[in-house]
Amino acid sequence: MVVAFKVTGGERGGWAVLQVSGELDLVTSPVLRQRVHDEVAEGRHSLVLDLSEVYFCDSSGVGVLIAARRLIRSCRGRLRLILPARGAADGSHVNRVLGALGVRRLFDVYGDLTEALAEDGPEPLSA
Repeated sequence: MVVAFKVTGGERGGWAVLQVSGELDLVTSPVLRQRVHDEVAEGRHSLVLDLSEVYFCDSSGVGVLIAARRLIRSCRGRLRLILPARGAADGSHVNRVLGALGVRRLFDVYGDLTEALAEDGPEPLSA
């Protein structure tokens, strides 16, 4: 079975939104890393990564997320992740991986795009 990895982007309410789907692993993570760098190079420092359709994430994928956080913070920007409790078939794999590694607390995590884009919306989901 061949699984397509996709990163699509757009802008919503002053936020750059990258929707990621497929497997985030050693082979595909450089694609996401480049897209994040491209957004920052274009001057977009408020970024939402919608990972609700990512059903596998390995350590290289986690590394890209941490590097994205570091890059956005260096620009005094904002990074938000969308990691619904039940995403991509049987639950958010990325959510579980970040939690197991103890790095989920580093990110502002939201359940959906509406919550992530709300300026006065709910607080990020706790770890």
